[in-house]
Amino acid sequence: MAEKKQRPGGARKDEVVTREYTINLHKRLHGCTFKKKAPNAIKEIRKFAQKAMGTTDVRIDEELYSLVTVAEIPLEGLKGLGTKLVEDDE
Repeated sequence: MAEKKQRPGGARKDEVVTREYTINLHKRLHGCTFKKKAPNAIKEIRKFAQKAMGTTDVRIDEELYSLVTVAEIPLEGLKGLGTKLVEDDE
């Protein structure tokens, strides 16, 4: 029988990783109406984190959430992504 190849990123990683990124929200929110900027910014941050960290479970920190949902969304300067180990009850 042929050996079974594992896909990259398929195995769960047990180490905690913290990385710093600068997310350019200006190019991701260009052409978006004012009232939809904050929800779209949160969606774009989630999408960026999923792609960068290789996980689908993305949770936004309260500090970052409050920074994004104010009247003026910062165009750049959002930094810091981290992973935490989540214990499953299964």
